[in-house]
Amino acid sequence: MNKDFRKLGGSALSVFPIGLGCMSLSGAYGKASDDEGIAVIHHAIDRGVTFLDSSDMYGWGHNESLLGKALAGGRRDKVVLATKFGQTQRPGGANGVDGRPAYVQQACEASLKRLGVDVIDLYYQHRVDPSVPIEDTVGAMAELVKQGKVRALGLSEARPETIRRAHKVHPIAAVQSEYSLLYRVDAEETLKTTRALGISFVAYSPLGRSLLTGAVRQASDIPEGDGRGRHPRFAADNLAQNLQKVTAIEAVAADKGCRPGQVALAWLLAQGPDIVPIPGTKRAARVDENLAALDVVLSDVDLARLSSALPPGAAAGTRYPEAGMKGVYL
Repeated sequence: MNKDFRKLGGSALSVFPIGLGCMSLSGAYGKASDDEGIAVIHHAIDRGVTFLDSSDMYGWGHNESLLGKALAGGRRDKVVLATKFGQTQRPGGANGVDGRPAYVQQACEASLKRLGVDVIDLYYQHRVDPSVPIEDTVGAMAELVKQGKVRALGLSEARPETIRRAHKVHPIAAVQSEYSLLYRVDAEETLKTTRALGISFVAYSPLGRSLLTGAVRQASDIPEGDGRGRHPRFAADNLAQNLQKVTAIEAVAADKGCRPGQVALAWLLAQGPDIVPIPGTKRAARVDENLAALDVVLSDVDLARLSSALPPGAAAGTRYPEAGMKGVYL
């Protein structure tokens, strides 16, 4: 596998082929230790990872503050730092969304303070606000670039038409959406547009929230308080169907002498140099396992075998609960 850095759209930013998604370090998948989270970030950087992904809604500020601590002491210049804004907290209910220009400025200032930095390398709108024209939101994001507070702009979970409209206002460097062997439909439709516009695609949950690693074999394997317990793809009947599809990945992994998750990442990396997966983890050993995917060589036959076994739309169950599905691909 090619370990050359991957450019983020038309920006001046380039990153190692596999990044680190930091959401799990703030309790999204059960309890997390700050000390262990910082150690994981340090380990990833020491192993060559240069792309760190956060958001102001991960732990509602906790993740950015944790990342700020981890980068203090000389590590800031070693990474491309990405974070997001746009989701708002509604205790007891589904998250809100705010794309108003005034909120864009406010959210960025708060993120800069928590991260302890002067500039954010890649700043995403985390969820599109259907009540605010994307031109207005991206226009405000462009002002942040002019102010020197942000280097490049991104969108998360935006549909093709939204991406095209946004890109006319200011160049979009990257679009982030869920993409893996398990989940392909919206992502591969979006790729047609990002590639036409020269925009990179950042793939979150590239391991299907662990479904593609073999770590979860039954619903009881999910710890109490782990967000996956609310995801339809982990519901009993859906989980059984999805695990059956994963056998194809396990078979290729057995042939290659590697782990199923490494095959899943290698397949994703082979889809194009414009794709950067950002698997998340709370363990340094898992960082090493994920990075070893760069050494897995998949032939054209292997790639076709995997793509055929897990075609677009193969997953059982939606990727978010009903309320969450209303906020994606807008």
